[in-house]
Amino acid sequence: MAGIEQLAQNAHFGGVIRKYSSQSKALGGLKTQFNVFLPKEALDGDKVPVLYYLAGLTCTEDTAPWKGGFMRDAAAEGIAIVFPDTSPRGAGIEGEEKDWDFGTAAGFYLNATKDPWSKHYNMYDFVTSELPSFLSSLSLPLDLSRSSIFGHSMGGHGALTLYFKSLLASSPATAYLSASAFAPITNPTQCPWGEKAFSGYLDGGVEEGKQYDATELVKQVKGKEVKVLVDVGTGDQFYQQKQLLPENFIAARDAAGFSSKDIEVNLHENYDHSYYFISTFAPAHVKFHAKILKAAPSKL
Repeated sequence: MAGIEQLAQNAHFGGVIRKYSSQSKALGGLKTQFNVFLPKEALDGDKVPVLYYLAGLTCTEDTAPWKGGFMRDAAAEGIAIVFPDTSPRGAGIEGEEKDWDFGTAAGFYLNATKDPWSKHYNMYDFVTSELPSFLSSLSLPLDLSRSSIFGHSMGGHGALTLYFKSLLASSPATAYLSASAFAPITNPTQCPWGEKAFSGYLDGGVEEGKQYDATELVKQVKGKEVKVLVDVGTGDQFYQQKQLLPENFIAARDAAGFSSKDIEVNLHENYDHSYYFISTFAPAHVKFHAKILKAAPSKL
């Protein structure tokens, strides 16, 4: 496709990982980069299911491929993984580079409604709509009708909220079959990171931010079929600083009538917020999604 450039390709676990660059309409015309891991089955011509990974604060599209340890299991399961960036880059907005937890590398997977952020900071539209359209335009051997999503920290927040919002939409841009998260920000309207992001990006501030809050959204998907896995380490400094608030999410889950089989939340003693934690539980997450994705009928 014109406008999408392949920047690199590396052999990986019998398949390949490719890096692409493209100008993004959702991000106000800025260029963005993303990585795609294709297992051997895809290279042989089979259309394989897709798992999207959303990274956390300060990260890029390269962080998880380098550190996450996902591709060995994705290759074994015959599924693709797509890694977008965490925010727009180079918007030139005053203050964009000031803080590590707001602006560049901190897009929070929402659509901004406050100027000047609203022109570029629309990662929700990018991930749910434009990125799949890029993949389709590239004619990659992907079965986009079988898609799931997972992520870490801010990206865990993104994975849960994009999944729940897709369940609530009458005709979602992307219908995710499952979601999982490592150390997600599960109740951002009640924590400093979320309050800062929502106050900065959204005209309606924290109140408007409830539509991007997994603890609020889980109440709204009551009665629907839900498939979620969450892992959090109790040695995580951000868990201890009340940034993640999984107990609030668990309480909302229980109040909505979901069981731990629908939404499994595990607290692991000693594990922290790092990719040492993520890579430990990466196999379980990839296998969780692969089982669901491969059991689903294709709608191609």
